[in-house]
Amino acid sequence: MLERRILAPIEALGQYVLLLTKAFQSLSEVRVYRKNLFKQMVAIGIESIPIVALAGLFSGAVLTVQTAYQLESPFIPQSIIGSIVVPSMVLELGAVVTGFILAGRVGARIAAELGTMRVTEQIDALEAMGLNSIGYLIVPRVLAGVFMFPVLYITATGVGIGGGLGVAHYGDFLSAGEFVAGARQFFSPFDPIFGLLKAFVFGFIITSVACYKGYYTGGGAEGVGRSTTEAAVLSCVYILFANLALAVLIL
Repeated sequence: MLERRILAPIEALGQYVLLLTKAFQSLSEVRVYRKNLFKQMVAIGIESIPIVALAGLFSGAVLTVQTAYQLESPFIPQSIIGSIVVPSMVLELGAVVTGFILAGRVGARIAAELGTMRVTEQIDALEAMGLNSIGYLIVPRVLAGVFMFPVLYITATGVGIGGGLGVAHYGDFLSAGEFVAGARQFFSPFDPIFGLLKAFVFGFIITSVACYKGYYTGGGAEGVGRSTTEAAVLSCVYILFANLALAVLIL
């Protein structure tokens, strides 16, 4: 039993790597599944914009209020609020909050879809018809995640900064001009590049983990529920690890 527990994660990692290897080998067939790719881009990206924008709005607003509360001092210029809020949204919150939300919304949906197809033998039927199930089901979803997550990151970050500026101005913490001046004071052109890199990585993690969990689902309806939960939880955990690794290696 102990030996099985030790070997199980290694076996799962190998299975995950083999699945991604087959997916990369199927990239040459993406033109065949182009319609499915566009469908997944809409489902993963466009339909996620409202919830991502809402999360970004409140993240920026709350961050501004809390920063203003912590910096109530006559010796600290109010413009420093903009210097803290904007980099925080660009470097961290825009990508991480979006990743956590989409791990639940997108990751769970993908795992549930593929898991249901597996337990109802629809994937086996695709294979019997001569279709490459990995190319048809997994590649479009992973590519859609990689393409659309940066768009969602930009949306969340932009709306979050706008929300912070609005709360700062209409909440009488500081004027919009002071907020913008503070934001420009410590702005680095590399910050949004790093944020976009995070978005690409998080998009790949969420969709690939969800596809893996869904594709290898077993155990009927209970297995589908288990795969869905594991996909969402593991995606969040791996996002945290990737977030730390990218910060240590690049910043």
